[in-house]
Amino acid sequence: MAGKNAIELQAVTKHYGAEAEVLEVLNEISLEVPEGEFLAIVGPSGSGKTTLLRLINRLTEPTAGTVRIHEKDVREIDPIQLRRQIGYVFQGVGLFPHMTVAENVAITPRLIGWDSAKRADRADELLKLVRLDPETYRARFPTELSGGERQRVGVARALAANPKIVLMDEPFGALDALTRDALQTDYRELHDALSLTTVMITHDLTEAALLADRIAVIHKGKIVEQGTPRELMTAPKDPYVRELVKTPKNQAERFSAIMRGKQ
Repeated sequence: MAGKNAIELQAVTKHYGAEAEVLEVLNEISLEVPEGEFLAIVGPSGSGKTTLLRLINRLTEPTAGTVRIHEKDVREIDPIQLRRQIGYVFQGVGLFPHMTVAENVAITPRLIGWDSAKRADRADELLKLVRLDPETYRARFPTELSGGERQRVGVARALAANPKIVLMDEPFGALDALTRDALQTDYRELHDALSLTTVMITHDLTEAALLADRIAVIHKGKIVEQGTPRELMTAPKDPYVRELVKTPKNQAERFSAIMRGKQ
């Protein structure tokens, strides 16, 4: 139903260590992600971005606070079942090298008991969806693929069991510019066509602004500002966010100067 939250974090804190060795990674994070939204979480290395993502599918547990998926506390959901309901795409992909492309795509359907014919059909369907011809790619191994092809297979694998939520951890960062742009465009189209809820973390504000419906900026374990790309790019309130938006603005100005023949 429209208007419901797919993901909700309430006053979530995450510490590692104990006593004098405590490292605070996240400090009372509260965040709502409505169903169907594409949210980008932006911040520097060490700001807590990946930890936040891992809390959503219980790859780590909060020290305090509550994480809900579709209004249910994740502590009430078996973590394996939870992860099978949530797609996960990350930089480096992590395909199984001894499995074919089709076998990699169908790994979650196999684990949840789909028969071989249904798995094969689903793998072909998803390869077409990510613009890889099944006849050409289904029997290949990961070592026979380019970086962009591996990332497309990673997206297909994340979608294999029909998740409504997809988590993305710097998914396009290691790709060349042309491949990255094509994959970003294709994924955004998939997000819309499949009515997904996507949370993507990135250090690249330009990428976030071009892809996301909303951006949350995290700095030193806190969400310091959030809003639409236009709101953050044109009227940032937090001092760190004001600094952050300078880079894409300066780049745009330099590019405009080049196009006007002034450099």
